[in-house]
Amino acid sequence: MTRTEPYGAADGLVRVYPAHEPATGDVLVWAHGGGFQWGDLDMPEADWVARTLAERGVVVVSVDYRRASSTVHFPAPSDDALEAYLWTRGQASELGGDPTRVAIGGASAGANLTAGVALRLACGEGPLPSGIFLAYPTLHAVQPPTPPDLQRALDALPGEANFDAARVLAMYEGYLGGPVDAASIVAIPGTAKPADLTELPPVLMINDDVDGLRVSGEAFAAALAQAGVRVDIFTEPGTQHGHLNRPDEPQAEASLTRVLTWLAALTDTTIEGSPS
Repeated sequence: MTRTEPYGAADGLVRVYPAHEPATGDVLVWAHGGGFQWGDLDMPEADWVARTLAERGVVVVSVDYRRASSTVHFPAPSDDALEAYLWTRGQASELGGDPTRVAIGGASAGANLTAGVALRLACGEGPLPSGIFLAYPTLHAVQPPTPPDLQRALDALPGEANFDAARVLAMYEGYLGGPVDAASIVAIPGTAKPADLTELPPVLMINDDVDGLRVSGEAFAAALAQAGVRVDIFTEPGTQHGHLNRPDEPQAEASLTRVLTWLAALTDTTIEGSPS
């Protein structure tokens, strides 16, 4: 009997969600969000996303990275995300997937970790993934300017739902354990120049509609495009930050359908020339 129930692996670093039949061969290493400090493998953004994709034939490896605290800072969460990807790449066949179709993805702060891991891989720390999925990412410690129409919509939100510049900066200072000025592009991928991004594989980005972090995702997508990276960017209509944590909303299902379509379109040629 084919195993379908999730199980822990890699000494507790990951939870594996086996693909249901018919399996696609795709594998997604997935990092939940939570402002670097919160979140866990049981939140909908982790568990519901992983179960839904697995039910549709994708092996999902959900990463239980260390969260930032008074004693844990960058690069510990990034190291965990990188280790989880390298473990998955080495175990892909045993997990029921295709080693050439291992993509990485994350939501919010998890998307930051994902982008940072991609930059580490592009610098030679391992084979590149087949693709990168970023859901409503935070990629800048210092937010790009917010367009007036978006600012008006954000001003109408409750304070806790609004990722304003001060809140975002404080989040990164907690992640880094100090000032952000000298942080590397691995910690703050939004500071990467187009020249730093040229080796990255195709990127799917899904931003939320009324979300202060949308400007961060859009700025990074523009830099990717300038670098010649294939980037598909969507703004999910009618959403606020973290919509994958609200599976009762139809937009969450719509986003995962986008992910499945994108994964199916990736081919081995997307990682041609990457380290073996």
